[in-house]
Amino acid sequence: MKNKVTKILIAGAVVVIAISAVVIVKNRVSVNRDGTAVSIIGGADGPTSVFIAGKLSEGDDVMEYTSITMEEAKKIFAATGDYIILDVRRADEFAGGHIPGAINIANEDIIDTEPEELPDKNQTIYVYCRSGNRSKQAAAKLAAMGYSNIIECGGIIDWTGEIEF
Repeated sequence: MKNKVTKILIAGAVVVIAISAVVIVKNRVSVNRDGTAVSIIGGADGPTSVFIAGKLSEGDDVMEYTSITMEEAKKIFAATGDYIILDVRRADEFAGGHIPGAINIANEDIIDTEPEELPDKNQTIYVYCRSGNRSKQAAAKLAAMGYSNIIECGGIIDWTGEIEF
């Protein structure tokens, strides 16, 4: 009987710790000088800072971005259009192969000022990286800067089309 009670108490403690960890991570938000929120969470490649688009004060518009699959993006890229394909991997990763026509601005270089390569905030911009983590971060940061047509499409690891070197 004592063993059973101990096991139940340990299982209960594990559940409480797991729930507490989720609540702590979920609520770990700090506010930048410009009013945008930054949340630190774990990613597939370890701790990753994820920028939540929008302002935290009431009445402000929340800037958003759209996510689609690489398969959907491939269909869109097959047609000529007025859009930018943005690879947010490091320059060495970009040089190792990228989606044809893509431009490269590393996620780490997208901070709090509009990149000069992206002068039109109304331009449709498709954002991708290797696995989808950095593209989500970059999409959120661009949306927070006021870019209105950001479409995050995941990682090149899911790309089945042609690769340009």
